[in-house]
Amino acid sequence: MEKVKFSFGDGTGEDEFFVLEETKINGAAYILVSDSEDDDGECLILKETDDGAGQERVYEIVEDETELAAVSKVFEELLEDVSIEM
Repeated sequence: MEKVKFSFGDGTGEDEFFVLEETKINGAAYILVSDSEDDDGECLILKETDDGAGQERVYEIVEDETELAAVSKVFEELLEDVSIEM
């Protein structure tokens, strides 16, 4: 499982997450990340966005409930043995 370091956009720090899965839906790239390699870790669904400069990949937490539900369902199907609780 790949571990990726994310820097906060406001420059206040960084955090590391394990990338569980990634997918594209309607041209938008999403990744499912967890704070733990264990089964009961906290997960986030992140959406790749444009940083304006086009030099770095920028991800934002998916907060829209409709989008979150749809993307969660796709990740559950891709991973088969995972249940994502919102």
